[in-house]
Amino acid sequence: MVPTASNTTRSLLVVFAAVGVVQAANLTSLVNLFIGTASGANGGSGGNAFPGAAIPHAMAKVGIDVNETPRQAGYIHDNSTVTGISLMHDEGTGGNTAGGYGLFPLFPLLGSNCTFSDCPVGINQRQALRAANTDAASPGYFTTTLVNGIKFETTSTRRAGLIRFTYPSSTTPNHVVVDLTDDLQRSFQGNGRLTFDSTSGRVELFGTYFQSYGESNYTAYGCYDFTPPSSSPLVGTQKIVANSSGTYQSPATAATPLTFTPSTAANFSAISYAFAGATIPAQAGALISLQGGDSVTVRFGISMISTAQACANAESEVPSWDFDAVRAASEGEWESVLEKVQVNVAKENANVVELLYSSLYRSHLVPANLTDENPYWDNTFPFYDALFCSWDTFRTVHPFLSLVSPREWAGIVNTYVDGWRHTGFIPECRANTKPGFVQGGDDGMPILGDFAVKYAAHASALGVPLDDLYQALVDTAENTPDDWYTVGRQNTAWTTFDYIPTAWVDPSGKTGLPTREASRTLEYAVGDFAVRQAAKVLNKPASDIEKYTNRSMGFRNIWDPNQTSDGFNGFMQKRFANGTFDPTPPNACSPVDPVSHSCARGTDNNASSWEYSFFVPHSMATMVNLMGGNETFISRLDHYYSAGYFLAGNEPGFQTPWLYHYANRPDLSALRVRDVVFNNFNTGVGGIPGNDDSAAMAALLLFHILGMYPVPASKQLLIGSPLVSGFKLTNDLLGTTTSFVVDGFDPNGLAAAPPSGSAVFVKQITIRGKPSESLCWIDFDDVVGGGEIVITVDADQAAAQARGCGSGSKALPDSLGTGGF
Repeated sequence: MVPTASNTTRSLLVVFAAVGVVQAANLTSLVNLFIGTASGANGGSGGNAFPGAAIPHAMAKVGIDVNETPRQAGYIHDNSTVTGISLMHDEGTGGNTAGGYGLFPLFPLLGSNCTFSDCPVGINQRQALRAANTDAASPGYFTTTLVNGIKFETTSTRRAGLIRFTYPSSTTPNHVVVDLTDDLQRSFQGNGRLTFDSTSGRVELFGTYFQSYGESNYTAYGCYDFTPPSSSPLVGTQKIVANSSGTYQSPATAATPLTFTPSTAANFSAISYAFAGATIPAQAGALISLQGGDSVTVRFGISMISTAQACANAESEVPSWDFDAVRAASEGEWESVLEKVQVNVAKENANVVELLYSSLYRSHLVPANLTDENPYWDNTFPFYDALFCSWDTFRTVHPFLSLVSPREWAGIVNTYVDGWRHTGFIPECRANTKPGFVQGGDDGMPILGDFAVKYAAHASALGVPLDDLYQALVDTAENTPDDWYTVGRQNTAWTTFDYIPTAWVDPSGKTGLPTREASRTLEYAVGDFAVRQAAKVLNKPASDIEKYTNRSMGFRNIWDPNQTSDGFNGFMQKRFANGTFDPTPPNACSPVDPVSHSCARGTDNNASSWEYSFFVPHSMATMVNLMGGNETFISRLDHYYSAGYFLAGNEPGFQTPWLYHYANRPDLSALRVRDVVFNNFNTGVGGIPGNDDSAAMAALLLFHILGMYPVPASKQLLIGSPLVSGFKLTNDLLGTTTSFVVDGFDPNGLAAAPPSGSAVFVKQITIRGKPSESLCWIDFDDVVGGGEIVITVDADQAAAQARGCGSGSKALPDSLGTGGF
């Protein structure tokens, strides 16, 4: 099936003469929702992107579900069968391969194919193929058509929306299945109930299901309305046939037999299941028969609190049942997001433009805004979910939101602080409103440090209490939770040894997953750097600054100078409590690992030592020195790529294309970024190199296209030559628009290996008329400060090598170990 959303229209143009930007009249037309929707089976790219209907940071993410795994977002771009259209989904995640959510699916059935008591309502009986080339989507809208001619359409608000089925004939009543038990994982655990009132046309339902990344279950609530209000233009076009509508259910212990129960004389029917504590195979739901036309529109609402709140969400957010109006409003919300980054659409490379706006779209899909839907405590602060996981998103998603969407970002930051307020620790990974697994450190810490550094002066206006934010950082840095596999860190070990020792039992009795000791050490060091940065900007005691400065250099304690690989000396290695190393081959957990190792929350590390040995973003000068100086560092970084140790979809390697900057060779970074972008990303369904990881990959690509990369918990962004000739960034808090102009931009440089003579090397940077001291980094305040920034590029690599980052004392990016930050 061909994603028609990729056939974008670029003919309507609006000219912004003052800054030379030509923008599409409708930026949503430039978004391709099908990038990254290829199957991850059999070695596929498996971006797990969600192509359904949603508004920015929506709770409701409505789309079709297929009956084939892996399907983390419900959808796969292939010819697999469809089992329904459901109300909530994950976006771009790993986790359970069967997917997350997929709640309360609807499925339309032709009335001519069955009567009430013999319709194929079971999930395996009703599944059907899609007709070729009928999947299509745009921001806020999704549609497809089954081979039997039934068309699906959906659009949505934050917690509600509309689903429309158009049948090929209106000559007989048609049916809609409302499924209670089948989420994506088929993980219904009971504690479920469905009620159907054929007079009002309302179905209320709730159930308990297993989370998609973690060890807990959760309960969700839904509400469907089949009878529109008297104010709706749909009145009279769809009517429930009461005597052929009702419920169906199997025993809790089996999927069959099914018992069909028509609406009672009181026009009311209900089914329920007790909580089982484990997945049960029951099949249950409602079957609604309708007549009066060939189109059926269903309103829905969802909640994590109650069915009453789910219905209230539907009534308040979709009062009119006007499908086109809801779709237009959703599209308008996306337009407001997309216009924060503007490029000359008529001038730029069309594929780069499509990648930019598609990535910008995905970067604002998650985390999900569940404000007023917190089932655990009453709070006056925002409540966001799908923090899935901070290990993935702190590097790119949050820094990008800090540039263009600080108001939304402040709400997300408040979620992290409020998590500490009620649990004692900053949440690291939350899925389906429950704690997930900690992958590295508590990587909410760099997010809070980043906010303090960038927006402390605006925190009051943004509603973020800085004293609470700092205390959240300190408590998470100092205290050890009972189970540091789901939140927090193994701080007893960290504060005792200044690294995480292998095979060490915590005498306090507190436990977690006792693995990934080397990679966790590196993540803990970045977390403590975030505390140090917050302490500085918030004028905390000098003793705090000194403590966390010293602890953030703890990564040096796992550097084994005697470990060798491919002729290079020194690698990050696990270490026992007695100080001796526990060596692991540096290529273990790499893409070319010759032996199967247990990685990613297994007994080894989250990435190879070849990759993780470069992950010291706050003190890269230390690593340059440990690895033997500039030339050896460059040779080693080159080998990391040529030997196949680089994995484009693994977060610890995100920054590596830019690391040549720290060896004073930004010219090599310019070439490597292009190599990474054009060999790993494209506009096809396989266009993401691995999981989108809650938009971590989307935001990474945004930074690469715009020629910047953020240093965690700091105001420094590494800078290079963008993949567009100019762009504007608008900050929604400061009210500023900063125009970036690439003087000498060369389209020939848009290649994995630009031909000789391509102008891709930064020669000069001028910030509001003043030459920058550095050609390698730029301050956050300048990026969001308004005015014009001119990046002059040329094709002379020899000259670029000679000038490096510049001649000033602050030309090189900062490193903590050499007195920076």
